[in-house]
Amino acid sequence: MGLKGITVNTAAEAEAHIYAEDDAAIYQSILGMDAVADIGQKCKATVISNNKIRVSDGVVVVGGHVARIPYGEYEDCEIANGQTGKNRNDLIVARFETTGSGGVDKMTCKVYQGTAGSTAADPSITQDNIYQNGKVREFPLYRVRIEGLNIVSVDQLFTVLPSMATINKDLADTSDKIAVKSYKQADMHLQSFYNVSAFFAYKVGREVHFNVSLDPKSGTTLLANRLYAITSAAIVADLRPAVLTHIQCVGCGQNWENVCAVMAYVDVNGMIYFSTPATRAFYKFHGIWIAANWS
Repeated sequence: MGLKGITVNTAAEAEAHIYAEDDAAIYQSILGMDAVADIGQKCKATVISNNKIRVSDGVVVVGGHVARIPYGEYEDCEIANGQTGKNRNDLIVARFETTGSGGVDKMTCKVYQGTAGSTAADPSITQDNIYQNGKVREFPLYRVRIEGLNIVSVDQLFTVLPSMATINKDLADTSDKIAVKSYKQADMHLQSFYNVSAFFAYKVGREVHFNVSLDPKSGTTLLANRLYAITSAAIVADLRPAVLTHIQCVGCGQNWENVCAVMAYVDVNGMIYFSTPATRAFYKFHGIWIAANWS
């Protein structure tokens, strides 16, 4: 093929120069290769009988080429009879066919019948890349599961492409969720026999940041190589991790002398534990973990 040059859709010309494949390339770059749009009944499937599946109105994209079943209309797809004691999978597809550049295109709703047997498998379909000069592309919409003489289920094989309005709303909702939310010492339920300093706890989305410096109050004895909880009860539900997470901790003196590494972790129930290899005057914790929920 030779150099065709850039097609300008807004140019004024005496003869037709904009083809379906020009628009399809634009749609594919925006909508993706294949999709069902979020409008109307979104090509909803309804079982009418053991021999008929009705596909309701909606917009479907196959290889960037857009077609629709108009509002209030539908496509009835004929399903062949099943066989007693055998299973079968049929596929309902949106089939796009083209003769090539500037040719006449066709979009149809087609049923492919699987092979009946003790186990069912999907029949093969054609998925040429239309942008790369392919001629046939089939977008699977539904799998019809047949056991014996009966249709037992119709599985939707596509996800609905969200509209820009939905995407904008989701982005706005996500923006709200990732706002920084601060928490108080009371939310962490720290043991009363510690003096608490350098405390902060905040959450960004599901990411929790926690920092605290603790020193045991007079009369409190901590032994080396024992497991202790710094929390008297579980931290607030918002901050509990999705999985057990180890966090940083060091033991040290008043002026950061005699530093030693301390094992510490927060579990999914919201309790924070530590074990020190040697007793120290201060224990300084810093942790980041992923919370089990957003709120």
